[in-house]
Amino acid sequence: MSGTAIENFVCVIFNVSFMNCTWLVGRTASGDDAQYFLYWKNSMNEDFTECQNYIKDNYGRHTGCRFKNVTIQNKRASFLVNGSGSGQNTQLYNTTISLYQIEKLTPPLNVTVNCTEVPHGCEIQWQPPRTSHVKRHACFKYEIVIENKADPEKSIKTASKTERSITGNSYIFGSFSAQKRYSVKIRATDNGCFVSTSWGEWSTPVEFGKEQISSTSSYMLFLISVLAASLILFLCTIKIYLKKTSATVPQPRDPFHEFSPTDFQVCFLSICLKFVVNKGPLQSQMYDL
Repeated sequence: MSGTAIENFVCVIFNVSFMNCTWLVGRTASGDDAQYFLYWKNSMNEDFTECQNYIKDNYGRHTGCRFKNVTIQNKRASFLVNGSGSGQNTQLYNTTISLYQIEKLTPPLNVTVNCTEVPHGCEIQWQPPRTSHVKRHACFKYEIVIENKADPEKSIKTASKTERSITGNSYIFGSFSAQKRYSVKIRATDNGCFVSTSWGEWSTPVEFGKEQISSTSSYMLFLISVLAASLILFLCTIKIYLKKTSATVPQPRDPFHEFSPTDFQVCFLSICLKFVVNKGPLQSQMYDL
């Protein structure tokens, strides 16, 4: 029947190897019992395989499919969707797509900023986005947005500077002022290779400038204060310990003091043993004692 084929079929590859395909139920397809099935193949030499992970709506109807471990390799993929409803087959839908054209590029990687006050300027560097089929850095061009962050104390509004069609993996920001705070974000697109012509995802903004330097200085001052306080506490503890251990000095013993009971017993046993050694005949009698 006319109008039962799916509509608005769209596929997107993201995060290098994942792909989602979605569609809408045909306008004249019978309501709740209409069902669709997706088949695809990644090259002309392969056989069609059915989707293994369908996306469903509230009525349980298939309205999409999730794929993983998808490789692009400059190939064209074929998609076929058929279905049925009320005991009748729906119209067949089929299309062919160049996979690189539907890839959503990941953000550029490892964005760093290195600023110098003399001469004033910042070098922004990054690495290309991750893909499964492009290895050449020259296959990408970039858009950079640098924002001069707002300063409420000085009533300065946020201003931005945008640079497009940047090739290579670095950019010199010459309008840098050490007294201001900035943020930078970057995204990529095709530069004449088998890459999607749509702009990819933005990188996480990286901040640099006055606010970053101030926060670093404050942290260092706090760290130095903590270390100094710890050192003073340690020295005080050592001083108290030494004072306690040297407070009481034992006095020399008086050689003419009276014998205590313990001293008497030790002396008596010493004399007896000496007598036993020197007087052999009395040895047995001493042992009896």
